[in-house]
Amino acid sequence: MSQQKLELGKIRFRALEPEDIELLFEWENNTEIWEVSNTFEPFSKYILAKYIKESQRDIYEAKEVRMIIETIDGRAVGAIDLFDFDPFHFRAGVGILIHNEKDRKLGYATDSLQLLFNYAFNHLRLHQLYANISEDNLASIQLFTNNGFELCGTKKDWRNTLDGWKAELMFQKIL
Repeated sequence: MSQQKLELGKIRFRALEPEDIELLFEWENNTEIWEVSNTFEPFSKYILAKYIKESQRDIYEAKEVRMIIETIDGRAVGAIDLFDFDPFHFRAGVGILIHNEKDRKLGYATDSLQLLFNYAFNHLRLHQLYANISEDNLASIQLFTNNGFELCGTKKDWRNTLDGWKAELMFQKIL
C-alpha cells in the first residue's frame, strides 16, 4: 500500500518538530514581519517549545494547524497555517510565510496554497478558506487572487501601524 504525502510540485508539508525551535525562534522574532502577523513582542524559546508541544493536538481541538513548508530535498522555507477553524461552517483562515527573500517568487507559496486547498477540501472537508491581508501587501494580494481568492470586503482603518492606519482586505475562496 502506498503512503500519500502532503507534497506538490516543489514543496511538501510536515508537522512541527521539537527540532524546529531555532527556526521558529528566528522567524517569529523577525520584526520585519511582525506587522503582517499581528505580533507585538518577541517570543521566548520556552513559549515556542510549549507551542510546538501543543501543536500535536488535533485541529478539531486546537482550532488551528501549522505546518512547515519544505523543499523536496528537506530544506524548510516557510510555514502555512489554518486558523480560526470552524467545523460547523466548514471554513478556516489561511496564513502563509516564505521567510527568506531569496526563496520568494520561486513558486513555493503557490504550490503551498494549491496543496493546502487539496488538504482542506479532501481531508478536512472544508467548504471555504479566507485570508485577511493589509491593503499595502501587494505580493500577498497577488498570490491569493492568482490562486482563486476573491476580494469580499474591506475593513477601513483596521490596522494601526507605524505608518498610520491601514485597511485590511478580506479574501475568500470557495473550495
